[in-house]
Amino acid sequence: MQPNATNPDRMGNSEQSVPTIVEHLFRHESGRLVSNLARSIGLARLDLAEEAVQDALIQALRRWPFHGIPQNPTGWLAQVARNRVIDILRRQTNFEKKKEDFAHARMPELPRETDLGDDELADDQLAMIFACCHPLIPRDARIALTLKSVGGFSVEEIAKAFFAAPTAIAQRLVRAKKRIKEKGISLSLPDIEEKTGRLDTVLRVLYLIFNEGYTAHSGDRLIRRDLCAEAIRLTSLLSTRAETNGPKTQALLALLLLQAARFPGREDESGELLLLDDQDRNRWDRELIRRGLFHLGESACGDDLSEYHLQAGLASLHVTAPSVDAVDWKAVLWHYDRLLAISHSPVVALNRVVALSRIEGPAAGLQALAQIENSKALQNYYLLPSTKGDLLRRLGQPAEAAEEFKRALATGCSTPEMRFLQRRLQECSADG
Repeated sequence: MQPNATNPDRMGNSEQSVPTIVEHLFRHESGRLVSNLARSIGLARLDLAEEAVQDALIQALRRWPFHGIPQNPTGWLAQVARNRVIDILRRQTNFEKKKEDFAHARMPELPRETDLGDDELADDQLAMIFACCHPLIPRDARIALTLKSVGGFSVEEIAKAFFAAPTAIAQRLVRAKKRIKEKGISLSLPDIEEKTGRLDTVLRVLYLIFNEGYTAHSGDRLIRRDLCAEAIRLTSLLSTRAETNGPKTQALLALLLLQAARFPGREDESGELLLLDDQDRNRWDRELIRRGLFHLGESACGDDLSEYHLQAGLASLHVTAPSVDAVDWKAVLWHYDRLLAISHSPVVALNRVVALSRIEGPAAGLQALAQIENSKALQNYYLLPSTKGDLLRRLGQPAEAAEEFKRALATGCSTPEMRFLQRRLQECSADG
């Protein structure tokens, strides 16, 4: 498939638009392309599929500014990646047989855009998730492998999601791919019983994909809507099948929809971060809120009270309150207490500090924060010093608050978050 090189309108502002489009395709479609190739050549050759897709994206960056963006960019990438695989296989032994097998393998044309309402559970990307979550792969490696192969995450992004070193994540990925080859794990949807057994890990992966999109750990954007839309799409697919639907699936879907509903209010017109107190609730997406509350109701079937139930419950308390002052903060604190009992997460404990300070004041918040601020997992988490700085600022201690905001700036976060911290630091200097 050749790009349309003769239409100047299609090229547009090539030098500026091509990198943006390629980045979007990498985030939105690379997982689908890798999954599709791996389905054809076997999961044991996952490295080859990832290499081919990466090479296709590089070729797009080189060719499209001069030859124009093709009418079907995803199809163009799929063809270039496929050709790359064939070139590599040609150099390997027994190529003729492998070439024949590959030539007859299933290679459907990929759609130009992901359809949020797609009802095909046999989607290659969903099949890849279940394959990466195979019980023979260690649990921590399953999640890392899926985020890398399906979500298009870099090793550094996965490391931040796990509060781990990049070298540790790289080792997990190597071990996971080695186990796939040793055990002959195939890229296919498991039977009903196996699928149900892998569901917890799959839900966790989808939660992490959405979480990275909800607040990007790095880069110029606060929100990556394409990652969030993909997590919602795949969770929606799970909710349409009896063997993967259930209270946890419904609760996760409710959580994702309720959180996504707040996207329009989390940034101002120039893309700057807005805290909950400053958000215009009229900008929140009422249709997503309606859908989220519906699925939250569906999740109440049975006796299961999972982390997703509690987080969705928290989200519902925020989206149904007419103002931040009208939020039932005691109910919020109750949810965080229950979450902390389930997850023992230091991040949950940090969020609980914020809720407690809303009820009992910033001094009580600082006292609670002192109990967790030495947590190893929070040492490079910018929200720890940022939260402390905010509590100190509310107590009328701008100099001490400024030091905490400086600490927060020294940790890794996205560009919009860094600008927000710099504004807070300037406010402290003005108050001092």
